[in-house]
Amino acid sequence: MKILLAGASGVIGRTLVPLLVGAGHEVAGTTRAAASAALIESLGARPVVVDVYARERLFEVMRTERPDAIIHQLTDLRARDFAANARLRSAGTRNLIDAAHAVGVGRVVAQSLAFAYAPGDGPAGEEEPLDVDAPPPLNQTASGVRALEAAVGEVAAGVVLRYGALYGPGSWMAHDGPVAEQVRRGELAANEGITSFVQVEDAARAALLALGWPRGAYNIVDDEPAPATTWLPIYAGALGAPAPASTSGSRRGERGASNAKAREQLGWQPRYASWRVGFREALG
Repeated sequence: MKILLAGASGVIGRTLVPLLVGAGHEVAGTTRAAASAALIESLGARPVVVDVYARERLFEVMRTERPDAIIHQLTDLRARDFAANARLRSAGTRNLIDAAHAVGVGRVVAQSLAFAYAPGDGPAGEEEPLDVDAPPPLNQTASGVRALEAAVGEVAAGVVLRYGALYGPGSWMAHDGPVAEQVRRGELAANEGITSFVQVEDAARAALLALGWPRGAYNIVDDEPAPATTWLPIYAGALGAPAPASTSGSRRGERGASNAKAREQLGWQPRYASWRVGFREALG
């Protein structure tokens, strides 16, 4: 299958390219930074330099590549700018889907979030609503997710992967990532809010498998949603950082997510079934 991987030099993209190539797919990997082209080529994909906001150039790329499927792993989080990332999910995804429509691409797999659900009891399932009434600044993330998922839903075989909090190489939670630095400085307190995690390799492998999944949204998270009062001290310990302070309560949206749909309907199983094992291997 000919695959256009948008965001091939990103955290998930760098892991996903070799998986796609190893599965026999022909991969064109996009990046907006010409300096990343050599990396993409070294991973086995054909690099394509294009900015998703440059509509005419994007349409030109789509006409040239004419992929059988698109995998959308684009983010804009280098500066931890959530407004920029929400814009990419809405305006950037709109351009990508319009370009896909123009050449008749019928299958799109796109990265979304498993922590944009409306408040509720227990881990959220995919049938539950997104948080349409979130206050600022959470509304930026929620609106971006809604726009992305609506656009992907226009495609005949549109699959949305709602990832949990990402950890592993290159992520914010990596040993040299910004979250790790905050923990080392004692800037994060452990509250009662629930988080669902997914390791980078599990996120990438789900994207590969999703090329054959039915249309719809799927939570791609591990088996153990956990409160920060449980996971943050273990994470800090794996970093060799001081134990975090504890605080009561939680923030909006911190309820975790269930992977039952992907497990039961598709047989998907995360290699890292618990962040406990994943943290130890990634940070130990």
